[in-house]
Amino acid sequence: MKIAHVAPLYESVPPKLYGGTERIVSYLTEALVDLGHEVTLFASGDSQTSATLVPGRECALRLDPRPLKSETAAHLSMLAEVRNRAREFDVIHFHLSHFLHFSFFEDMAGRTLTTPHGRLDYVDLAPAYERFPRFPMISISHSQRAGLAKANWLSTIHHGLPTGLYEPNFETATEEPYLVFLGRFSRDKRPDRAIEIALRSGLRLKLAAKIGDDDRAYFHEVVEPLIDGDRIDYVGEIEENQKAEFLGKAAGLLFPIDWPEPFGLAAIEAMACGTPVIAWNCGALPEIIDQGVTGFIADTMDGAVAAVPELLRLDRRKIRAVFEKRFSARRMAGDYLAAYSRLVGVPVEAKAS
Repeated sequence: MKIAHVAPLYESVPPKLYGGTERIVSYLTEALVDLGHEVTLFASGDSQTSATLVPGRECALRLDPRPLKSETAAHLSMLAEVRNRAREFDVIHFHLSHFLHFSFFEDMAGRTLTTPHGRLDYVDLAPAYERFPRFPMISISHSQRAGLAKANWLSTIHHGLPTGLYEPNFETATEEPYLVFLGRFSRDKRPDRAIEIALRSGLRLKLAAKIGDDDRAYFHEVVEPLIDGDRIDYVGEIEENQKAEFLGKAAGLLFPIDWPEPFGLAAIEAMACGTPVIAWNCGALPEIIDQGVTGFIADTMDGAVAAVPELLRLDRRKIRAVFEKRFSARRMAGDYLAAYSRLVGVPVEAKAS
């Protein structure tokens, strides 16, 4: 099958640092190539892929040091190239936010698939989608659909990771148990909650997170004063090759979000390492966490603190086994192939290359 994937240009595919959407696009693209399909990736020129790469601009926007950049112009230019080459593909799969591509492809909506990777409860999204009701959509969780209930939802497909990406270490840790926080220092992600949970439970906390331009004031005013370099330690924004050790040696990942999280990639990254998760009862997390098996869902701070000692009693091998069954990249690719098959109206063969 000839499949085009259109990624955002904010980060490379895969990203060098933070970037959940681009990471999933990479895992899906590589899995589809491995299954024998002809895949073309429209992304930044510094991306690394075994698919055919069509650069939308020479490098990803976030790490481009040049001061004057137009995100809109860059994406519109890439979409024009996708449109020019549209006849080459059986399916064009978009991973862009806020339906930027809809007006370009309205006459061929039935050959496209759109996976929105962010929240969908913005006030302008539903009226915008109602102007383009023919575009098939894939949600990354059931809860994500709430903000766009009338969309042409084809399926819900949870994210997946390559099973060889993180090799879990089930040996008993020799150092003092510690908790981790991984993601962004934003109000929505609630690192302040993670710090309170750690302090009240008596365990150390290591924070690895991106500080975005929009989050700097919050970080400096709320989070930074709580970091002492001992019980609460900020280790910076870590790279992909550092995650296995960071997550794998932790007693648990804290994911105390305060927003309708569409998925929560860090949760399954922890599970791939055999590390359990304490997450807030928000967004997709109740769909991701198997209560008492891969972690715990909490509704209150007291509940989250009470769950910390229980983390140490969970079977890390079982956590890894659940990850392999529910959240592998191969499973994700198979689910998307089934969706592509529904679009083109013929069975799609998935054979390993």
